[in-house]
Amino acid sequence: MMGSCVVPVLIGLILLQIHKISECHKIEVTPDPGTTVEFIKKAGQGLDCDACKDEGPSQTCNSKLELTEARPTIVTFNCSQPGDVFTVEINQKIDCSPTACSIIATHPDSTRFLEFSRTFNWDLKVQPDRMFQLDFPAPGMRQIKPSESCPDKHTYTIITYQRSGPISIGTFCRNGTISCIQALFKGRVSLEVPKGTDLNPSDFKVSIGPDTKATALVVVVDVKLPRGLSSTDFFTPNYGTGYYSEEKIKWNFAVEPMQNFTVLFQHYTPPECKNKKVLVDYTLADKTSFTKEPKDIQPINKQGDFSLTLTNCEPTKDSLVPGLSLNINVAVFRGGTPYLCTADLRKEEGLSLQIENKNPESYCEMSLNSVAQEKIVVPAGTKADLSFLDCPVQDLQLTATQTYDCPRASPLDTRPLSLSIPTLDPSLHVPLHKFTWLLRVLDQSTVDLTVKNLHQSVPDKECNKRVSLLVSETDGSNIGQFCSMAEGTIQKIQVKGNVSITVTPNTIKDLSQEKETFLRVTMSPEITENVIYTVSPLVSGPMYLATPNWPHGMNPSSSVTWIISVPQEHKAELQFTNVSKPVCDSGHTEIAIRPLDSQGQTQSWREDQSFANTIIQQQSFYLNMSNCEPKSGRFAVLSKVTLQKETKNFLNIILAVVGVLLLLLIIALIVVCVIRKRKNKPKTNRSSIFLPRGKPFLPGNATFPKSRADNESHVYASIDDPTMYGNFADKNQPAEIDNGAWSNGHPVDAYRPFSGPSDSIPSAKDSSAEYSMEGRGGDRDAYQPFLNPPNTFNLPRPRSPLVSQGSLRFEDRRMIDNELHTFKSFGDINPIRLSADESRLQPQMESDTDSNAEPEYEEAI
Repeated sequence: MMGSCVVPVLIGLILLQIHKISECHKIEVTPDPGTTVEFIKKAGQGLDCDACKDEGPSQTCNSKLELTEARPTIVTFNCSQPGDVFTVEINQKIDCSPTACSIIATHPDSTRFLEFSRTFNWDLKVQPDRMFQLDFPAPGMRQIKPSESCPDKHTYTIITYQRSGPISIGTFCRNGTISCIQALFKGRVSLEVPKGTDLNPSDFKVSIGPDTKATALVVVVDVKLPRGLSSTDFFTPNYGTGYYSEEKIKWNFAVEPMQNFTVLFQHYTPPECKNKKVLVDYTLADKTSFTKEPKDIQPINKQGDFSLTLTNCEPTKDSLVPGLSLNINVAVFRGGTPYLCTADLRKEEGLSLQIENKNPESYCEMSLNSVAQEKIVVPAGTKADLSFLDCPVQDLQLTATQTYDCPRASPLDTRPLSLSIPTLDPSLHVPLHKFTWLLRVLDQSTVDLTVKNLHQSVPDKECNKRVSLLVSETDGSNIGQFCSMAEGTIQKIQVKGNVSITVTPNTIKDLSQEKETFLRVTMSPEITENVIYTVSPLVSGPMYLATPNWPHGMNPSSSVTWIISVPQEHKAELQFTNVSKPVCDSGHTEIAIRPLDSQGQTQSWREDQSFANTIIQQQSFYLNMSNCEPKSGRFAVLSKVTLQKETKNFLNIILAVVGVLLLLLIIALIVVCVIRKRKNKPKTNRSSIFLPRGKPFLPGNATFPKSRADNESHVYASIDDPTMYGNFADKNQPAEIDNGAWSNGHPVDAYRPFSGPSDSIPSAKDSSAEYSMEGRGGDRDAYQPFLNPPNTFNLPRPRSPLVSQGSLRFEDRRMIDNELHTFKSFGDINPIRLSADESRLQPQMESDTDSNAEPEYEEAI
């Protein structure tokens, strides 16, 4: 039985020891040089929990552990949550010599001992009768009652050590009006931070203050009162328990210009005085000084800096008798007469106002419905009373916003919404700096902004007109900045989704002077692109096209299209002057050009393709650009469109006209020459007969009025052989037997079939002037009819040229088979009279046409 009882007891002891070991908490601490780290057990907490230093046989444990050596030390707590039992104090000494202090800037460690409540102490010491000075960074420190706590859980306490004992100057928080505190001889600054709170201290600087032998001051507090309406509390040392020292305490107050102050004593507890009385001395900025008692009325509605010095009497130093305790309240407000006005927005749909002071150095004080405001906002549909005190007009900035809920696009509702600046209350003498319209549309709708002439502002051609229009999407990305001008090229901007349009001045100071209609708004069905521009370039100069949000780049997966109209007899030169290409994560960027005629050819390029910087378009066209999902970089394109007149080739036209005129001139000259040549022909009709081996001669002066080649007297429709050749059958019959019945006395030709080979004499060849018989070739034995078969009734007239009489090779082929052509012997040419009536052979005037045939030949026909 005993053995069975001993085993559970041993197991229990072992488990208890394991539990104790598991509850131990171990940390390593390394104090900074000149710094002491103390672990102090809270009163009544963790009676069985101690802090142990080092390990092994040299380990020492106690309820208070102090570490002073600047070396790593293992601290072990025999409880699992030492932060609930112990607090940590980190103490640092700062000794100041007559010239400087050992440490100037203080900054406690912000990472150590987070599981403990921490107190950082800085012990300060200077020469006797000297003061140490603490300078706090802006915005300074704020004094609170000792029973209060700071919002950020960082509480400062400043103590000074005097012969009469320690005096608490006060408890402070960050973000206040106290910029500097001076205290006599020795003191301590403490910062308390609770467990689990990250350290975020206000670092302060330590320096040597002035000598106090002549003034007998114990504490000096410098205060910088804020601008505007404020109320600040200050407390005497040892507030709540009583101040028993006879030394003086002084507050120096810096007041902003154009501010008034009022001093009010609250919660005053007078001491029991043995000698003298409590007095308050004031010194104003104009060196005016006066003294009051705490129960008197203190200064009211004064201006400028001032100092307040509190001198205690010789109090009874008994804890049962209260000491001096005083709460000083200093209120600051603006003096002067404010300007009052009214903003009534109940009549304007969706209009709201906002007023700001843009000059932080000014002393402007604004109020909305009698409440001071840093920024005044008047909501839409309300009426507000505004107050402005010492607010220069040039320092104020008024912006207005008007919101419209646009209906769904409907073919029945075609009335445009005109965007113009409404008239504000005349009493509101604040220049209108910016006016914004917010156009909210339903889904599947597009906002159409139309204007007479709109110009996009780009670096190469910025707006210099009175105002500028910034068109943006509601997600914050701007579409572009535009201005209204006579040389504008944009007639319409279509935006898918909600749109904001902001008007800002360029050359004017007050937008309320502008009464014109800036834009007209209509609704249309939803478009596929994000933005569509309708533009008409000008002949007078280039037009610039910038992608939305230029130059920062288009939104991912967005697109824009320009519809560019090119006037007749012009061509457009499109240049890409500035292109930024991204590296696409998904998809591709694309630039596409397509004529408005859907049958035209489309040109397109991606970001990984090169393209020409200049493209010529002969007609109106679309220019589309779309962005991808960029991985890096941006897609931004600046384009320029220039119109050029299509000049016709006037040189070719001139040359053609000159050529036609020359041709007409040549024809005219030829006609004139022909006419003159015909007029200059011999007027004597001559005939000749070729004798093969005789001497040719002309038989008299007989000539034909016309050459046979120029008339058709020798052309017949039919030939009666007996009639034609009968007179030649009997060689003895006289030639006059026909009585001239059919020949009319003229020589005629007759057709006789070819009966044998021709002689070797070459045939005569036609020439415009004469027949040249030299150098003639060809087949002389080939058969040819005397006359070619006629194609029409009017047969071409044979030509009877004359050659030199000395030529023996003359041959008239028309007379080959005529008996007149046949001779018995060679000899000289004899004149032969061909007709008895020579009067009918007289020369006659030639005619250019054959309409008037000669009578002799007509009768022969």
